[in-house]
Formats: sequence, structure tokens, C-alpha cells
Amino acid sequence: MNDFDGTPHVLVSGAGIAGLALALQLVRSGIRTTVVERAEAPRPGGQAVDLRGASREVAERMGIMPGIDRLRVHEEGMSYVDGEGRVFGRMSMADFDGEGAVAEIEIARGDLAQVLLDALRAASDESPGLLDLRYGDRLTALAQDESGVDVRFEHAGPERFDVVVGADGVHSLTRRLAFGPEEQFATYLGGYAAFFTMPTPADLEENWFAMRFVPGATFGIRPDRDPATSKAILTFRMDRDPVLRGDRAAQESLIRERIAGAGWHAPAVLRALGEASDLYFDELVRIDMPDVANGRVVLLGDAASCGSPMTGQGTAVALVGAYLLAARLAATPDDAVSALRRCSADIAPFAEKGKEIPGGGIKRMVPATRLEAAMSRVLTRVMFSRAALPLVRRMFAGGTPLPLPETPVPASLR
Repeated sequence: MNDFDGTPHVLVSGAGIAGLALALQLVRSGIRTTVVERAEAPRPGGQAVDLRGASREVAERMGIMPGIDRLRVHEEGMSYVDGEGRVFGRMSMADFDGEGAVAEIEIARGDLAQVLLDALRAASDESPGLLDLRYGDRLTALAQDESGVDVRFEHAGPERFDVVVGADGVHSLTRRLAFGPEEQFATYLGGYAAFFTMPTPADLEENWFAMRFVPGATFGIRPDRDPATSKAILTFRMDRDPVLRGDRAAQESLIRERIAGAGWHAPAVLRALGEASDLYFDELVRIDMPDVANGRVVLLGDAASCGSPMTGQGTAVALVGAYLLAARLAATPDDAVSALRRCSADIAPFAEKGKEIPGGGIKRMVPATRLEAAMSRVLTRVMFSRAALPLVRRMFAGGTPLPLPETPVPASLR
């Protein structure tokens, strides 16, 4: 079907963490790979994501840890503040051995994507002709048969591939084309999340991710790699509002309404909001797929399984899934359908674990009323007291990621 010794030609839809990690491992294993990304260029920024357990092991096996180390965000832990900025609770990274809300290794999502992209381009230079990386295009139709998948694009001409991988996020177009409407697989979790870059307030405690509870919302300021900037992180508890989808003016209006008058650094957050070029705003949803493989089409990352940003596990599941899928395809390049089925089974335990939300979900994380906000402050103060620390450490230790399963991994992918 292609000119490269009978190895499959794989189409990857999406150049985020999952898509780039998969493409890197496929190119390294000698598999012809086309990556299509609807954005016009790589997307910088994004909130910090962590590597621990299996995801850190995968990053080490992939040889990308030196790049990650250069771009790490250094965080001491998470603190909780009142309207005057007074700290009433702390979750130190050291106290939780990197297994709490903040891990030992934190990196901005955009920086991790750049590390993967740099490694992918280097791998492509070593094996010319294996990588076709396209920005500014997307899939519009899929039709598969026993021997391949015919794909139509918005801009490029139609092509045929041996395998199509949907790594295009929680609102995956690939999933819609190959599996059905999003509504079949998505469950609304009771709120929205937003984040964007802002100037670091002068009196912000260095290297601490600070959070504040207010009725109907939590908002926080998280360190960036550049000390001059930080990330504003906001979560809103509310019914779904279709007006908010894709309407920046409506999104900004909601943010202003919910945290105006909230004290602490709310004014600084709102001043930065209007100028932010990287505003992310989306509903919190869980994606449940009965099977992520459908013949020669497979889903990866948030397209396949997502518990929302509240889990903190999306990047881990994406990296682990990409590594396992590449290993399966490299091990049996002449039987792609079986490789996809096996990978679906490999990733299932990680996907289920990755959908667990620490603390009981948005009703526990975001207070609905002033009384609940006051109760949240009291509970937080108690939970992170020295007396309660051993118990809380055990609670977070239960979320340690699963070990990697034993899969045939070619030497080029180790």
C-alpha cells in the first residue's frame, strides 16, 4: 500500500501531546506517518502538566527527559488563600513525595509539545521520507474497508492510509466520523474550566500554586517557567450553557461575573483576561468509549478517554497510550487491526484510572454558596494540618499510576 517495505502508512489526526508522542515513536520504528493538525501552527502555553509513575517512565524510555528538564516549571506545592491573600492550608510537594496535587516534574503543556516536536523533527531528519507534518488542515470524511481507510481533508486531496489515529482532543472530529456523535460518549460533569497567561503579581509567593474558593468558583494563580508570567486557573460550577461554546465575549462575561469582588488577586486576573491571547475555556466532560478501536481506526488521548482537567491525568494517559500503540504497531506492522485491538486492551486500565477525580468531583472542589466556601476553608485547614498529614498522604498515595504492562517493544522505541 506504500513504498516503505510493507510497513503501514499511519495518519494521526491532531498534533497535541498524544499525536506528537505517537508520531515520534512511529517514525523511530520506521513507520511512515502523516500528522494533520487543524491549527495553523504549534500552540504554545497551556497550563502545567505533570509526569509521575508510568508517564515519567515512558518519557525516560522515549529519551525526552533532557528536554523536559530544561523547560520544567518549578513548584513547591499548592497553597489555599483567603480574600486577603492569607494562607490557610498548604500541600507541599515535598510532604507528599511528589504524589500530591503538584508533582516533582511539572511542565507547561505547550513546552512538552515543543519537546516532542523537536524530537520528532530530529527523528525525521535521521529517517527522511517517513514524516509528513501538516498544519492548517483537518479530516472531513472517513471510509474504511478490510485493507485500508480512505480519507478526505478540508484542503488536501483525498488519500488512503492503513491506519487512522484520532488524537484530536475531547471534541474529536475523528471520533465523530468513525464512532458516532459526541453526545453518545460525553457526560457533562457540572462545570467549566478556563486558564490563560497573566503577569505575575508582585506579592505572589514564589513557586507556589495558590488557590482561592468563592461561591460558584475557584480561581488560582500558578507559576510559569518565566517568573514574569503566571497562569490564571479557574473552575466554575454551573449548569451547561450552550451559549458559551466558542463565544469568547460570553466566556469573559461569565468569568468577570463569577470572580468580580472576590478579593485577593481577582482584579489582576480580570485585567489580564481581556488581553490574553491564549484563553482556554471549555466544559468539563468525561469521555467513555466502550472500545477505542474500530477496525483500522483508533482513538488516543482525550479523544479516547477523558475525565476532564480535574483529574490531572490527561497527559499521563496520552503519553502512555501513544507509547503502547506505537509498540503494538511496530511489533506487528503487517497486522494493524490486531495491533489496534491489543493496544485497546493495554490502555484500558490507564484510561479508567485516569478518569478518577481526586476529592469527589466538582461539588467537593467548587463551593456553591458562601456557607460551602467557608466550610471548604475549614476542611482544607484541617486536612493539611500536621496532625492530618499522614492520613491525607495515604489518600493521595492511592492514586499512584499503574505500572506499564509487558508489551513487545522494539529496541528503537525503548
